[in-house]
Amino acid sequence: MREIVLDTETTGFEPMQGDRIVEIGAVELYNHVPTGRTYHQYINPERGMPQEAFEVHGLGDEFLADKPKFAQIGQAFLDFVQDSTLVIHNAAFDMKFLNAELKWMNLPLLPMSQALDTLDIARKRFPGSPASLDALCRRFNIDNSSRTLHGALLDSEILAEVYLELIGGKQPDFALSTNHESETTGSSGRWRPQPRPTPLPSRVSQKEAAAHDAFVESLGDGALWKKLG
Repeated sequence: MREIVLDTETTGFEPMQGDRIVEIGAVELYNHVPTGRTYHQYINPERGMPQEAFEVHGLGDEFLADKPKFAQIGQAFLDFVQDSTLVIHNAAFDMKFLNAELKWMNLPLLPMSQALDTLDIARKRFPGSPASLDALCRRFNIDNSSRTLHGALLDSEILAEVYLELIGGKQPDFALSTNHESETTGSSGRWRPQPRPTPLPSRVSQKEAAAHDAFVESLGDGALWKKLG
């Protein structure tokens, strides 16, 4: 089972009012185990970065000026996420921006059913408690000391740890393989033992086999071994 833990950073809160994505970070999980494969892209928003957004993200106009526009990376982003479940904290926000950008490019939109909202999971599991990413890090004793500014890839890596705790701890299905192309995985995506290509040779000697046959013969026609063949 492939999942993509994802986060975006934006210039503001409403794409329909001109706000744009400035950064995307994503971490690949397979059977709830990080594979080490990530996606990270800074994006030129084609507009000025508001001061309040700069203070949150630390991304200024000069830094973003030479970065690719979303139109240049949109297809590569879709190629990375494919149809995998998108694990997002406050999924409605990120999906709103991603689909606005994809729509402007006439690319396929991401269905909301593809997203798994960890904010919703946290609120259901801990009703009445703070459910921000920082609050969940404190609850699960996850070190987020390097999170002085919001960064999409760092937040995705932290969210991956939070997500695994929310669903019951790391590697809840005890997957033994992270290779999603392996012939040892069934349709459920879990590792399954396979038959040996060549059976192991028998460790019973000819003398021991003859002694067993003689013993079975001595038991008469009602012996269980004779009935089963």
